[in-house]
Amino acid sequence: MKLNKILISIALTMGFIFSAAAQDKMSPYSRFGFGLLKDNATSTQRAMGGVGYAMQSGRQINVMNPASYASIDSLTFLFDMGMTMTKYWADDNGAKTHQFGGGLDYITLQVPITKYIGASAGLLPYSSTGYSFGNEIENGSNSYLGSGGINQVYVGVGVKPWRGLSVGANIAYLFGNIRNDNYAYVEGGSTSLFEQTIEVRDYNLQFGLQYRLPLDKVRSLTFGATYSPGKDFRGNTFGMIYDTTNDAVPDTIGQMDLKGNYSRPDTWGVGVNMQVNKRLMVEADFTYQPWSKAKFTPIEGFSGSTFDDRWKVAAGLEYVQNQRGSWIKRVQYRLGGYYNRDYMKYGDNNVKEYGVSLGFGLPAPASKTVLNLGVEYSHRQAYPNPLVKEDYLFITIGINFNELWFWRNKIN
Repeated sequence: MKLNKILISIALTMGFIFSAAAQDKMSPYSRFGFGLLKDNATSTQRAMGGVGYAMQSGRQINVMNPASYASIDSLTFLFDMGMTMTKYWADDNGAKTHQFGGGLDYITLQVPITKYIGASAGLLPYSSTGYSFGNEIENGSNSYLGSGGINQVYVGVGVKPWRGLSVGANIAYLFGNIRNDNYAYVEGGSTSLFEQTIEVRDYNLQFGLQYRLPLDKVRSLTFGATYSPGKDFRGNTFGMIYDTTNDAVPDTIGQMDLKGNYSRPDTWGVGVNMQVNKRLMVEADFTYQPWSKAKFTPIEGFSGSTFDDRWKVAAGLEYVQNQRGSWIKRVQYRLGGYYNRDYMKYGDNNVKEYGVSLGFGLPAPASKTVLNLGVEYSHRQAYPNPLVKEDYLFITIGINFNELWFWRNKIN
């Protein structure tokens, strides 16, 4: 008990150190809209292609569907955190670049409330922005830099109202700043900076349900669905113009409330999961977001973004030889893949992304705690004009603490 509390403290400290050192934000495509969207997948789920809408487990936290919280054992405490190291390659019409990055992905925990109710809380990314590129213009050049993102602190509850059915809900506080900078360099002249900042301070709701259907003594099907209602963002945005060649006071332009001008759409997710003899788990998921209906109003002096509907398909599997066997038999093997038609557009070009992943769950000796290791490759580019071609290699590390913290020994 004390050892695991010490390990959690060490993991948290190391996570914040890695997070402060570098961030996984390297895509010029993140300049558009609210950046690259995240889907609340843990290190375990990323190794399975990012599935989770129908996943039920008393041993893993599944934030993708809050109905899953009700599956936790009444004596178990779960704590999960993940970090990512990234290698990035980009090809912009023959101009090639590469970078390294990484950081803390998420921190989550889950506890039982009663035999049929579980609760979870944590810190997750909602979106990320990060890029640096430039181009030549007449009598000078432009340089574009972006940074920031939107994070979410959530709490959620899952309930089993009757056998086989689970329902749940998450409420999250969204916060963060997105900053887009445009430096204009004039040959032999001044340098100007045009900067737009988007400050988000908002809430988000997500609802989920799961239904487990036993097929026979060793096989079962679980169906899952989630819904997050669309709404206007809350916060504000403004532009600043700096003349970096002198000490002039910057001008503020185009200040605007996000409410009524910037919004996010409904999010729908559905999945089906099959388990065989508690050894093999296979799942397929589908996500849909009608971003073409969302608002992103340009402010004075800055261009806006246009969106298209986003959809994503993902599939993955996990195999373990024997959850109660020797160490080697308790090792978990994972494999997955996905295809994502993203929401941002550049002119008439959409952005697509696909990836494959594999991973291992390495159990701690004499414990249910698991070290999750994963490798993921993904490719992103626009179409029909490919523009920038991006390739990523992610190495994910997750620590899933699973302990009987609520066990009480009988007094003789």
